[in-house]
Formats: sequence, structure tokens, C-alpha cells
Amino acid sequence: MGTHLMTDRKLSIDEAWRAVVRRDCGAVALFAGTVRDQNDGRSVREIDYTSFAEMAKKEFEKIEAEARKRWTVGEIYLAHRTGRLEPGETSVIVAVSAPHRAEAFEACRFAIDTLKKTAPIWKEEFYGDGQAWVSG
Repeated sequence: MGTHLMTDRKLSIDEAWRAVVRRDCGAVALFAGTVRDQNDGRSVREIDYTSFAEMAKKEFEKIEAEARKRWTVGEIYLAHRTGRLEPGETSVIVAVSAPHRAEAFEACRFAIDTLKKTAPIWKEEFYGDGQAWVSG
């Protein structure tokens, strides 16, 4: 089983890389999502991510299981931040190793797209003139 994290600590690209690199895999695809400083024409000061952590981790397990059914992959790393983040901070990292690049890219894209749709993670954006809950 891969690595599945819901955490309030800063996410690490290096940690994700180390978790998925394998000698029998010639490819690593890595996606990192960062907080933007604007959304729909509004200036974003910060975002507050909340989640139902136990359910999110179960969803991460389902995503990994489905990716393993569809593609030959080595390791999978799924991590999402919680708490208040400022523009430029990393909110999510997905990394996948596979024997070949096509599988790594496809599995990584599937994992981030599915995570955004199904994981119980919510975000509230804070602007200079108010705040709003935003769907994934």
C-alpha cells in the first residue's frame, strides 16, 4: 500500500519522491497543487482546508486500488494539507512511479482528478473583502 496523508504540516516534494522511486520503475509522475492568489477575479489572501480525515484516507485507498487495477504502477503517494495556507503554498501532492512514463502520467492524472472529485476535503477562500466556500 502507498502513502496516504491528510496533514496540517507543510508538504514535501522530496518526501513524495522518496516514497515512490523504485529501481524497477523507470518513470515518476508528480503533481503538486499550490494556492493561487486569485480566483474568479478576486484576490485570495489565504485558504482554509478542512476534511474528514478518516474518510479522506479511505478515499485515497480506493483511488490507489483503482489505479492499480487500471495501470501497472510501483508506488503511489497521495497527500493533502489541512488548515490555513497562503498563496504559493503546496496544498496537494500526488506522485506515482511506474515502469513506463505513459502509465505514470495516466495514473497520476487519474489520482488527482479523482481526489478532487471524491475526497471529503473542503476549502474556504479569504479575500480582502470577505470569504466564500469553494467547491473542488
